[in-house]
Amino acid sequence: MNPTARIPICNEGTEGTARCFSADSFAKLQSIMYRKTIEKGTVLFWEGDPADKLLFVRTGRLRITKTSDNGRHITLYLLQNGDLYGQPDPSGKPVHSFNAEVIEPGEIGLIQMADLEVLLWQHGDFAIEFMKWMGLMHRMTQTKFRDLMLYGKSGALCSLLIRLCNSNGVPDSDGTLISLKINHTELADMIGASRECVNRMLSEYRKENVILVKDGYLVVKDMDYLRKICRCESCPKEVCRM
Repeated sequence: MNPTARIPICNEGTEGTARCFSADSFAKLQSIMYRKTIEKGTVLFWEGDPADKLLFVRTGRLRITKTSDNGRHITLYLLQNGDLYGQPDPSGKPVHSFNAEVIEPGEIGLIQMADLEVLLWQHGDFAIEFMKWMGLMHRMTQTKFRDLMLYGKSGALCSLLIRLCNSNGVPDSDGTLISLKINHTELADMIGASRECVNRMLSEYRKENVILVKDGYLVVKDMDYLRKICRCESCPKEVCRM
């Protein structure tokens, strides 16, 4: 590797969080993956299970959740094509802090931590990019907890809608259409609120002409309104996403 070359923050040829890796580093990562078909409703791991693998979403969709003290599941991530996920831990015996459920069937690639460590030892450029990926995941988690804890339910919902637009938004004549069909209960699970609370807030946003519902899909008409409520810091889309 040319020591003066700039390592890209994101690789434009790759989707999802794996964009943190250059094409060469991503090829190295793929060389140690083994594929697994996933079915809807399958739980890939629970909180407390050994975290001895990374997973890469080739196709399909996963929901990463955290269980609260009252047994409720709060959705923290919606992983889709191109996303890399795992919990590397230097302690030696890492365990998962979250649950992973398949919500859309597809295929994943699994990477053993032991094989990953060999890559990190052998390739310094890969190790640097892996650190960038870990930093990205940490920042994504940090900003989500910030939105949940500091700006109230309304701020958390506005932030969620912005993230959904960044992850699943497509241009529409009325604004940005969120191409993922998602109900009010699922929205509530993503911000730790009740369905009734989400219903009330969305009704207010419709009255304010901020959002509308088109054929069962949410359309965001006034992004600036949402940004103002959640005190948006204009994070890059690699961070401000589901």
